Amino acid sequence: MSYWNSELRIGSLSVPRFIGGPLDQLTDAPFRLVTRMFCESALLYTEIRHVAAVVNMPRPRLAIDKKARPLNFQMTASSTEYIAQACEIVLEQGVDAVDLNIGCPASNVVNCGSGSALMGDIPRLTSVLKEFRACLPCPFTVKMRAGFKEYNAEDVARLCQDCGVDALVVHPRLQKQKFRGTPDYSILASVKNAGSIPVMVSGGIKTFQDAQAVYELTGVDGFLIGRAQLGAPWLLRQLNDKAAGQEYILEQSLVYNAMYEHVQLLRNYYAHKGLVLAKRHIGYYLQGKEHAKLLRKKLHVSMTWEDILRLIDELYKGSL
Repeated sequence: MSYWNSELRIGSLSVPRFIGGPLDQLTDAPFRLVTRMFCESALLYTEIRHVAAVVNMPRPRLAIDKKARPLNFQMTASSTEYIAQACEIVLEQGVDAVDLNIGCPASNVVNCGSGSALMGDIPRLTSVLKEFRACLPCPFTVKMRAGFKEYNAEDVARLCQDCGVDALVVHPRLQKQKFRGTPDYSILASVKNAGSIPVMVSGGIKTFQDAQAVYELTGVDGFLIGRAQLGAPWLLRQLNDKAAGQEYILEQSLVYNAMYEHVQLLRNYYAHKGLVLAKRHIGYYLQGKEHAKLLRKKLHVSMTWEDILRLIDELYKGSL
């Protein structure tokens, strides 16, 4: 069996090589359910949550729809406090893996000592890793960067493996670079050679050709798809089918069905507070469409859920 035809093994979990990565405030519960309309088997990530937030969050907001699985619940931490409680709560909800984010570059995350700040404090990171591993009977992954202020991805990768981490995800930029500039994929090859656990790449993968090029350069085991999946919840299906030597033909009716269902899910999940988010998501769906500028103007002045649903209906009927 070829590399592309085989699945990725993360501890006891076996999944396709293309994975739905986390995007804060975007790849939420409604988005994951829309993705499942097209792809049932891909591993999906939740949005990042601090362990303290998990402990203090109302349980209904943490509820996980079984349709969303297989699911990797992503958390971050500033210390070992709350980790045991957060893991217990998350495991009760029914997840397939737990991810520790030590790569987030956002200032509000870094300033509280979590996210990529942990890569700059190895003793604290070691304590956090050991606490997570001790609390988790399920596969445990870590999402990291090339480093915090300096490159140390290889050393951190070795530490993660020594602490019992089952797989790594690497975004090949430093914290200060955030998401700017061209990713240095050669870092992935160094991390891959530093240990024996699976290594996945996050950042810059938009097409199957991108994935092939990075694999040939680095030998990575899997690919997290980030912003490329916005407005395209069928992308994981297309990529995984391509890896299997098949071609997924997307019918336009399915596009409009996805838009409509996405809006309805956002409405049910957030009520009126989700209206702005719905406009944002529909804006992604409109990318590349004819008369996109006019459509965005109509979207901008939409004041109700009915306005947005009417816009989708008119778009489907071709009256715009």
